[in-house]
Amino acid sequence: MHDRLELRMPTGINSLDPVLEGGIPPGSAVLLLGEHGAGNVEFVQTSLIQLSLMKRSGAGGEHLLLPESISYVTFTRMREDILKEIALSFNPDLYDRLGEEIVFYDLSELYFDASIVPPDWYGEGSVVERLQKKQRKENDDILAELARVVGGCAKNSLIVLDSLTDIAPSLMEGDQRHAFIAFLRGLQRTAKRRNTTIYLLLTSGILDQSWELEIVDCVDATIFFRWEEGGAQRRQRVMHFEKFRGVMPRLEDKDLVKFALSISASGGFEVRNIRVVV
Repeated sequence: MHDRLELRMPTGINSLDPVLEGGIPPGSAVLLLGEHGAGNVEFVQTSLIQLSLMKRSGAGGEHLLLPESISYVTFTRMREDILKEIALSFNPDLYDRLGEEIVFYDLSELYFDASIVPPDWYGEGSVVERLQKKQRKENDDILAELARVVGGCAKNSLIVLDSLTDIAPSLMEGDQRHAFIAFLRGLQRTAKRRNTTIYLLLTSGILDQSWELEIVDCVDATIFFRWEEGGAQRRQRVMHFEKFRGVMPRLEDKDLVKFALSISASGGFEVRNIRVVV
C-alpha cells in the first residue's frame, strides 16, 4: 500500500516534477485554470512532448508511472490544428512524432450540430452523409459522448480535455448545470478507479465566479496560471496551486505553492524562481 501511495505520473516538466516528488498522483483530475496566454496551454503541450519522449526512451523509475496511452479530446479544434500549433511553437519535427503517440478524439460535430454553423464548415463527407450522421446523433449530447470516449480510454493513461471553456458556458442553467457537475464528479471518481490522470483546461474570467468555483470543487487539483505585474512595466507569468488533495500539505510545508514561469521555443514550459504565496 505504501508503494502505491508513492507512485507518481510525471508531468514531464523537469523543473516541476521534483517539486511534486516525481509528478502527479495517478488518478487525479487536474484543473488547469488560466488567464489568456498565462501558460496553462503551454503546460499541457510541454507535458505531452516530454511524456512522449520519455515513453519512447523507456524512461521511468521505481515510483514513476508513465501513462499507458495519451488521449486528447477536443470539442472545437481539429487534430491537425493542435499538432501544427505545437510544432510551430516548439519544434517542427514534433508534428509526426506526437501524431503517432497521441490518440485524438474530435467531438466538434456534436458541438457544432447544436449551433447555426453550416455543416460544411466542420463536417466531412457529402451533404447526405452529414445529415445521416446528424440524425444518428439527434438524441445524443456532448457529455454522453465524452463519457463514452473517457470510458474507452486505457487504464493507467493520461487524458486531456481541451477545453471546458468550449462547453461550460452553455451548461450554466438548470438541469444542464446539474448534469455537468454530476459528470465532473463522476469523472473524478472514474479517474481513480482507472488510475488515469486527467488534465482539464479552463480559461478563467469567462464563467461567473460561482460557476467557476463549483467546477473547482469537483477536481482533485487546481493549478492557476495568471499574469502578474512586474518591474519596468513588464508582466510575469506565475503559477500557483489553489488546491491539491493529498499533496497540498507537503507543498505548503516547504512553501512550494507559487512559481514564476517562462515559456520558450527551446525549453517549453519551465518553472523559474520558487516563491511563497503573498
